[in-house]
Amino acid sequence: MHEEHTIAPRSFGTHDGTFHADDVTACAMLLVLGLIDKDKIFRTRDTTILNRCEYVCDVGGLYEPEVKRFDHHQVDYVGFLSSAGMILEYLRSTKLLQQKEADFLINSLIRGIDAHDNGKDPQLPGYCLFSHVISNFNPIYYEASTEDLYAAYISAVEFAAGHLSRLLDRYRYNQSARGEVQKVMSTGKEYLLFEHHVPWIDSFFELGGERHPAKFIIMPIAGQWKLRGIPPTNDERMRVRLPLPAAWAGLMDKDLESVSGIPDAVFCHKGRFISVWKTKEAALAAVERVFTLLRKEKEGRHK
Repeated sequence: MHEEHTIAPRSFGTHDGTFHADDVTACAMLLVLGLIDKDKIFRTRDTTILNRCEYVCDVGGLYEPEVKRFDHHQVDYVGFLSSAGMILEYLRSTKLLQQKEADFLINSLIRGIDAHDNGKDPQLPGYCLFSHVISNFNPIYYEASTEDLYAAYISAVEFAAGHLSRLLDRYRYNQSARGEVQKVMSTGKEYLLFEHHVPWIDSFFELGGERHPAKFIIMPIAGQWKLRGIPPTNDERMRVRLPLPAAWAGLMDKDLESVSGIPDAVFCHKGRFISVWKTKEAALAAVERVFTLLRKEKEGRHK
């Protein structure tokens, strides 16, 4: 049994042998949040060693978060979590991760790891999952030594930790623009004008963007200005509410200027979801031209 007085602080124990994305990611989450030390990671099934670890994942036959034991292989566990999902739920419940951060990680990574480890993912040919990438860190040869397996595990944990860190940093950066997005949305216009390049789409839909009248965003990018269509919903990001004019599709520079009648054109994507212009004034003229063409089209249908 787990004996509290023998615990080595900031230590992590998991099974030896072949590793998988769930135990690797569980370890990586604890490492990213500063709860364990990399030099205190133990891979073993020796209960004497495991009982001294502060955290034990994917081995031991216990799911008891209150004593930091996170296994899902025992008969009496009937849930759908792997050790990765168990650790995330622990981090959420102890408020080591904010609720929204935990939800983000579930939807962007952990749900798929849990499904894969429990044999619930679709296994579609040609689709490479995060779990497949982590499995590929295992040594190729079955005769690999314990030392080689440990080194491979640490490499996989470092890779997963880097991915998790970037996911969280990107999420937090996106959330930092929420106030600015809300301010621009409050104008109620049919386009959103941002004076600098900001992550807007997540905050837009979190703030009720599906009901907002805006059909385009305009913002600077790499010294130019983009006019981009807004998706109809958060789940339909490959579509736009209103495409750019068909006559603009695939045109560049002077050709786009000639057809649109707007100077300082750079290009319009053939998919008609984005166009780029040299100046803010040109991008604003472009969006007004789109709305003018739309009004004329509607008037023509009603004649």
